[in-house]
Amino acid sequence: MAHLKVNYFSNALLKDCQMDVLLPQKTSDTPNWNKEVLNDLPVIYLMHGMSDDNTAWLRKTRLERLIKSTPVAVILPNADLSWYSDTSYGMNYYDDIAVELPKVIQQFFPQISTKREKNFLVGTSMGGYGAYKIALSTNNFSYAASLSGAFNPRGTNKILDSFRSQAYWNGVINKRDDFANSPDNLKHLVEQKMALHEQFPNFYAWCGKQDFLYDDNLDFVNFLKQRNIPITDKFTNGKHDWYYWDKFLEDVLEWLPISYLPEERLC
Repeated sequence: MAHLKVNYFSNALLKDCQMDVLLPQKTSDTPNWNKEVLNDLPVIYLMHGMSDDNTAWLRKTRLERLIKSTPVAVILPNADLSWYSDTSYGMNYYDDIAVELPKVIQQFFPQISTKREKNFLVGTSMGGYGAYKIALSTNNFSYAASLSGAFNPRGTNKILDSFRSQAYWNGVINKRDDFANSPDNLKHLVEQKMALHEQFPNFYAWCGKQDFLYDDNLDFVNFLKQRNIPITDKFTNGKHDWYYWDKFLEDVLEWLPISYLPEERLC
């Protein structure tokens, strides 16, 4: 894989931003990768969590090694502490990542597919929430996976709420005092999509039973199932930790509709 660090100007944020990009590169280990394979590439937008940045997945998981034999592009944007939202203080991170970034990717990397069936979102914690939020509020992504997704930022999860001040939460979560109608409420986005008779993406959710977000994950997964929305869910022992996210990253790669080729393991 080729690893590119990209600085670009965001019109949504009116500032310079950063992202990491992984692109498949033909080498002696991938002799069958021809021009046809390396054009119209499927792409994974890999979203980071609340305490991380765009480098976290590269530093804390086996990501690059796992996909070294798979023709797929990976985009790792930086969402800061935004909850992938257009905040009340004027920083439009949702517009930056959900709307503008795919256009920037198309401009810089025309070999990456713009087809819905080849565009995917994956995230952990805040990034899992962001992956679902963008998948539900646009029609550009066909698969969305979450690992320990922070699906419920309305203020009832006391551990999550304790991480930052109320001033912060009121700034990043719109209409937090009227969360039922908030554009940042995943259940509200589901109901809107159902009312518009739009196609839902395929969802994947993993969360550990010892994770402080377990109850929120179970609640949202059941919410989707009750509405016959496709979701693959796995709840195992585990905590809110990179050990588990790294472990289940490979499960996500096997679930996505890509030509994932696992590394050879003799033991």
